[in-house]
Amino acid sequence: MFDQSLLNLSGVGEKLQETFSEMGIETINDLLFYFPNRYDVYEVKPLSELIHDDKVTIEGEVVHKPSLTFYGRKKSRLTFQVKVENIVIKAVVFNRAFAKNQINAGDTITLTGKWDHHRLQITVSNYILGQMNQSSEIQPIYGLKGELSNAKLRKIMRIALNQYGSMVDEILPTEYLNAYKLPSRSDALVHMHFPETHQQLKHARRRFTYEEFLLFQLKIQLLRKHKREAAAGNEQKFQAEKVEEFIDVLPFTLTNAQEKSLKEILQDIKSPYRMNRLLQGDVGSGKTAVAAISMYASITAGKQAALMVPTEVLAEQHVGSLQKTFEGYATVSLLTGSVKGKKRKEILQKVAIGEIDILVGTHALIQDEVQFSNLGLVIVDEQHRFGVEQRRALKDKGLNPDVLFMTATPIPRTLAITAFGDMDVSVIDEMPAGRKFVKTYWAKQNTFDRVIQFVLKELKKGNQTYFICPLIEESDKLDIQNAIDLHQQLRSFFEPDFKVGLMHGRLSTVEKEQVMKNFAENEIQVLVSTTVVEVGVNVPNATVMVIYDAERFGLSQLHQLRGRVGRGNAQSYCILLADPKSEIGKERMRIMTETTDGFALSEQDLKLRGPGDFFGRKQSGMPEFKVADMIHDYRALETARKDAQVMIAENRLAEEAYRGLKIKLEEEDVFSGQVLD
Repeated sequence: MFDQSLLNLSGVGEKLQETFSEMGIETINDLLFYFPNRYDVYEVKPLSELIHDDKVTIEGEVVHKPSLTFYGRKKSRLTFQVKVENIVIKAVVFNRAFAKNQINAGDTITLTGKWDHHRLQITVSNYILGQMNQSSEIQPIYGLKGELSNAKLRKIMRIALNQYGSMVDEILPTEYLNAYKLPSRSDALVHMHFPETHQQLKHARRRFTYEEFLLFQLKIQLLRKHKREAAAGNEQKFQAEKVEEFIDVLPFTLTNAQEKSLKEILQDIKSPYRMNRLLQGDVGSGKTAVAAISMYASITAGKQAALMVPTEVLAEQHVGSLQKTFEGYATVSLLTGSVKGKKRKEILQKVAIGEIDILVGTHALIQDEVQFSNLGLVIVDEQHRFGVEQRRALKDKGLNPDVLFMTATPIPRTLAITAFGDMDVSVIDEMPAGRKFVKTYWAKQNTFDRVIQFVLKELKKGNQTYFICPLIEESDKLDIQNAIDLHQQLRSFFEPDFKVGLMHGRLSTVEKEQVMKNFAENEIQVLVSTTVVEVGVNVPNATVMVIYDAERFGLSQLHQLRGRVGRGNAQSYCILLADPKSEIGKERMRIMTETTDGFALSEQDLKLRGPGDFFGRKQSGMPEFKVADMIHDYRALETARKDAQVMIAENRLAEEAYRGLKIKLEEEDVFSGQVLD
């Protein structure tokens, strides 16, 4: 019935039907659910609350008959005085000569327009004779095309609602409508288009926000269920006692957040389903420790584990620390593009016959020549840096290995449960005890000499420092030059007392490795680098991070860089050298100095940049909602997610009360399992 042509509505002819078609409105259903872009609120306020240059609404008494002047062809200017709160203000109306005969001295009039505080003048865009009634306070404004006006669309919308509004089926179960005090679908529809009060509009929006999020989350949960049931299982019977013993000999105690995440991962490893989990944790929160214990669990089940990281420098560092951790427990080897010849052949042979328990490497791990004997667990570090195809190739290496993705980029919870909706998400949101927070300062470029003096003081204490230059994609030559110039400048300040090293993306892997090794061993005290150190090495002795042109970075990246210091026992510092011109740039610097919580920062970054920019346009895959807003309505998103989980887990869609939801999902072909992949 609702898929009928718009020509069934009085007032819609073929020309108007074409205009609607351009707006994506083909049927009566499309029209009913074509919601306003925004609502103009005409609220009469006292003069004392009016802001200069704002659009305002005032009410008063006309002092005298308007005077009318014409200028140019068909152009006119109408002026009259209105007494508001015993103050006489001037009203100017352009190109509406007919109004002269409508407005008389002594009339009560409501005017909307641009307010000039200095002249006590309003340039009128809209007027109503008499007082404003409540319903005209809220004016829905639609996105329009062609010659279609807002008034015409409202007229047609009124006809459509009168004819079909009462036939709109409810799709939410009654228990949810009652629990959340939501209006019915048909009432909410009327109130979205013709709200009489702010309260009506608020509840209508609340209703459709929840409905959109619930349908979206149900799709995700159904997809996850379909994926789980379609993937062959990988049940790993690990030896819990051995894993406990291994945890006991670690030189630190796990935090509660680490224990919780580990429990979730081990549960996945022994389940008959293939694990697909994201482990989120701030820099230094101890993700690697959780990953190591998980790998050991897989090894006690007779399997192999693989750890894939984005850079060779990082792969080498992981191998160094894992070999110490697993001494006497497991064999750990490195495979990167730099491992060549006889050594490479030997590693590939050992992996194939199962003599290597843990293989660490870059994307070299997914090449065809790498054949595992019995791969049980794959861990991908900084997973957003790998393409979907690379991740899939690694998954397909073994016999359905469990997969754990790790990231130190704190993805806001709102985005994690949306962008990674078909994954389980574990969060380490607690720092190890005794860890000092990095003190962050924002300095202008003209205070560089003071910054140098501060760094010098730290170097004399035996500490080390990073200086970071931004890397702009369009012109990496320029950036390397920046780093080289800065390197020369700093050498003149610090050498011969302190050695200044240089690192950038154009160095060969061997050269980079050597520079990082020298810095890690304190042979270099000051390291000038581009952002290649962002996911770099662990240097506990580095206590100062100076970031040049800090306004060029997003909050999450600044936070990642800041995480390179503060890894030892000494107090560490991050200095942001920036002269931001925009308000957003200034706001970023302020937020960075005020918070060290990566998750709080990521929420702020999301507000400043929007979800598309957060993941990069190409891979954002963010859903488009008509009413809901993932950032502002995140509580509703969380509620909808929990409700969707319960509905799928308890198979409620089979019940009569949930029939409306099921039909809606069937219309979108969700049950085939193909959606959202």
